[in-house]
Amino acid sequence: MRAVILKAVANPPKILWGPFLPVLLNLGVQFPIMFMFMGTFNVNPIWFMASLVLGHVISVFMGIKEPHISAMIQAYGQSAKKTTNLYKVKGNKFAP
Repeated sequence: MRAVILKAVANPPKILWGPFLPVLLNLGVQFPIMFMFMGTFNVNPIWFMASLVLGHVISVFMGIKEPHISAMIQAYGQSAKKTTNLYKVKGNKFAP
């Protein structure tokens, strides 16, 4: 096999030592909440930066424990779809 493929599989992408998807989810949740609180309650954004760093540290430790957590989140998103059964049975059946 080529070394590039092995490196991509062995070393998933990271942002500042944290797994890619959890770090982006942290930013995607924290920043809108920060801007909403800044606009409505005139809160100092330094408090939100502290929670942002704390969330990033937590995601770094999640990445140390399970380096492929981004791939696991993506796989869950694709496999958690509801199926429609062609005949009446209990539960989801994947066979037609």
